[in-house]
Amino acid sequence: MTQARATHQTAGEPSRPRSSRSITLTGRGAAVTLFAACFLGLLAATRTGWSAVADVIFVTVCGVVACYTRTSGLRGLVVCPPLAFFTGCLLAQVLTAPDTFSALTGMLVTLGDSALWLFAGTGLTLAIALGRGWRPRISVLIDLRAALREIRPRSDRWTRRP
Repeated sequence: MTQARATHQTAGEPSRPRSSRSITLTGRGAAVTLFAACFLGLLAATRTGWSAVADVIFVTVCGVVACYTRTSGLRGLVVCPPLAFFTGCLLAQVLTAPDTFSALTGMLVTLGDSALWLFAGTGLTLAIALGRGWRPRISVLIDLRAALREIRPRSDRWTRRP
Protein backbone atom coordinates (compact mmCIF):
# COMPACT_ATOMS: atom_id res chain seq x y z
CA MET A 1 0.00 0.00 0.00
CA THR A 2 1.43 3.36 -0.98
CA GLN A 3 0.55 6.64 0.54
CA ALA A 4 0.90 9.99 -1.11
CA ARG A 5 2.23 12.87 0.92
CA ALA A 6 -0.10 15.76 1.12
CA THR A 7 1.46 19.14 0.62
CA HIS A 8 0.19 21.69 3.05
CA GLN A 9 -0.33 24.52 0.66
CA THR A 10 -3.18 26.85 0.12
CA ALA A 11 -4.59 27.45 -3.33
CA GLY A 12 -3.27 30.99 -3.75
CA GLU A 13 0.20 30.39 -2.32
CA PRO A 14 3.02 29.71 -4.81
CA SER A 15 5.28 26.76 -4.11
CA ARG A 16 8.78 27.56 -2.94
CA PRO A 17 11.60 25.38 -4.20
CA ARG A 18 13.74 23.99 -1.42
CA SER A 19 17.39 24.83 -1.56
CA SER A 20 19.86 22.07 -0.86
CA ARG A 21 22.20 24.62 0.70
CA SER A 22 21.00 26.58 3.66
CA ILE A 23 24.02 28.90 3.75
CA THR A 24 24.99 31.14 0.86
CA LEU A 25 27.75 33.71 0.95
CA THR A 26 28.15 36.87 -1.03
CA GLY A 27 31.46 37.54 -2.73
CA ARG A 28 32.55 39.88 0.07
CA GLY A 29 31.42 37.47 2.76
CA ALA A 30 33.39 34.69 1.12
CA ALA A 31 36.50 36.89 0.97
CA VAL A 32 36.18 37.82 4.65
CA THR A 33 35.63 34.18 5.60
CA LEU A 34 38.68 33.13 3.62
CA PHE A 35 40.81 35.86 5.19
CA ALA A 36 39.66 34.96 8.72
CA ALA A 37 40.38 31.28 8.15
CA CYS A 38 43.84 32.06 6.74
CA PHE A 39 44.66 34.37 9.62
CA LEU A 40 43.48 31.94 12.31
CA GLY A 41 45.22 29.03 10.58
CA LEU A 42 48.49 30.95 10.42
CA LEU A 43 48.18 31.90 14.09
CA ALA A 44 47.58 28.24 14.94
CA ALA A 45 50.59 27.24 12.84
CA THR A 46 52.74 29.81 14.64
CA ARG A 47 51.52 28.58 18.02
CA THR A 48 51.97 24.87 17.32
CA GLY A 49 55.00 25.04 15.02
CA TRP A 50 53.27 22.97 12.32
CA SER A 51 53.12 24.94 9.10
CA ALA A 52 50.92 22.29 7.47
CA VAL A 53 48.04 23.32 9.74
CA ALA A 54 47.64 26.66 7.97
CA ASP A 55 48.07 25.08 4.54
CA VAL A 56 45.43 22.39 5.05
CA ILE A 57 43.01 24.94 6.53
CA PHE A 58 43.60 27.22 3.54
CA VAL A 59 42.88 24.57 0.89
CA THR A 60 39.86 23.25 2.79
CA VAL A 61 38.33 26.68 3.25
CA CYS A 62 39.00 27.53 -0.42
CA GLY A 63 36.88 24.56 -1.46
CA VAL A 64 34.12 25.19 1.07
CA VAL A 65 33.87 28.90 0.31
CA ALA A 66 33.75 28.25 -3.44
CA CYS A 67 30.89 25.80 -2.92
CA TYR A 68 28.80 28.08 -0.75
CA THR A 69 29.26 31.39 -2.57
CA ARG A 70 26.45 32.74 -4.72
CA THR A 71 27.06 32.45 -8.43
CA SER A 72 27.07 36.23 -8.75
CA GLY A 73 29.94 36.47 -6.23
CA LEU A 74 32.22 33.93 -7.87
CA ARG A 75 33.91 36.49 -10.10
CA GLY A 76 35.57 38.24 -7.19
CA LEU A 77 36.22 35.02 -5.31
CA VAL A 78 38.47 33.39 -7.91
CA VAL A 79 41.17 36.05 -7.42
CA CYS A 80 40.80 36.22 -3.67
CA PRO A 81 42.66 33.15 -2.23
CA PRO A 82 46.26 34.34 -2.75
CA LEU A 83 45.40 37.84 -1.56
CA ALA A 84 43.62 36.54 1.54
CA PHE A 85 46.56 34.27 2.40
CA PHE A 86 49.04 37.10 1.89
CA THR A 87 47.15 39.55 4.10
CA GLY A 88 46.54 36.88 6.74
CA CYS A 89 50.24 36.04 6.70
CA LEU A 90 51.20 39.70 6.95
CA LEU A 91 48.89 40.34 9.89
CA ALA A 92 49.90 37.15 11.70
CA GLN A 93 53.60 37.96 11.32
CA VAL A 94 53.15 41.55 12.47
CA LEU A 95 51.33 40.37 15.58
CA THR A 96 53.69 37.52 16.50
CA ALA A 97 57.17 38.61 15.36
CA PRO A 98 59.40 40.52 17.79
CA ASP A 99 60.69 43.04 15.22
CA THR A 100 60.16 44.18 11.65
CA PHE A 101 63.01 42.20 10.14
CA SER A 102 61.74 38.99 11.74
CA ALA A 103 58.23 39.72 10.49
CA LEU A 104 59.42 40.22 6.90
CA THR A 105 61.66 37.16 7.04
CA GLY A 106 58.90 35.04 8.54
CA MET A 107 56.44 36.24 5.93
CA LEU A 108 58.77 35.39 3.03
CA VAL A 109 59.54 31.96 4.49
CA THR A 110 55.85 31.23 5.07
CA LEU A 111 54.89 32.29 1.54
CA GLY A 112 57.73 30.24 0.08
CA ASP A 113 56.84 27.14 2.08
CA SER A 114 53.15 27.46 1.24
CA ALA A 115 53.52 28.19 -2.49
CA LEU A 116 52.30 24.78 -3.67
CA TRP A 117 49.38 24.93 -1.25
CA LEU A 118 48.52 28.40 -2.57
CA PHE A 119 48.43 27.07 -6.13
CA ALA A 120 46.34 24.09 -5.03
CA GLY A 121 43.81 26.25 -3.17
CA THR A 122 43.52 28.75 -5.98
CA GLY A 123 43.17 25.99 -8.56
CA LEU A 124 40.51 24.28 -6.45
CA THR A 125 38.57 27.54 -6.17
CA LEU A 126 38.82 28.10 -9.91
CA ALA A 127 37.75 24.54 -10.72
CA ILE A 128 34.73 24.70 -8.43
CA ALA A 129 33.74 28.13 -9.76
CA LEU A 130 33.95 26.87 -13.36
CA GLY A 131 31.92 23.83 -12.41
CA ARG A 132 29.25 25.98 -10.80
CA GLY A 133 28.75 28.07 -13.92
CA TRP A 134 31.23 30.95 -13.68
CA ARG A 135 32.73 31.84 -17.02
CA PRO A 136 35.55 34.36 -17.49
CA ARG A 137 35.00 37.19 -19.90
CA ILE A 138 36.75 36.06 -23.05
CA SER A 139 35.51 39.05 -25.05
CA VAL A 140 38.00 41.28 -23.23
CA LEU A 141 40.87 39.09 -24.42
CA ILE A 142 39.53 39.03 -27.97
CA ASP A 143 39.22 42.82 -27.99
CA LEU A 144 42.78 43.10 -26.68
CA ARG A 145 44.06 40.82 -29.43
CA ALA A 146 42.30 42.90 -32.09
CA ALA A 147 43.71 46.12 -30.63
CA LEU A 148 47.24 44.68 -30.67
CA ARG A 149 46.83 43.68 -34.31
CA GLU A 150 45.90 47.26 -35.20
CA ILE A 151 48.85 48.73 -33.30
CA ARG A 152 51.51 46.31 -34.51
CA PRO A 153 52.48 46.87 -38.14
CA ARG A 154 52.70 43.83 -40.37
CA SER A 155 56.18 42.85 -41.28
CA ASP A 156 57.06 41.71 -44.80
CA ARG A 157 59.89 39.51 -43.64
CA TRP A 158 57.48 36.87 -42.37
CA THR A 159 55.51 36.66 -45.59
CA ARG A 160 56.76 34.47 -48.39
CA ARG A 161 57.69 36.03 -51.64
CA PRO A 162 57.47 33.91 -54.78
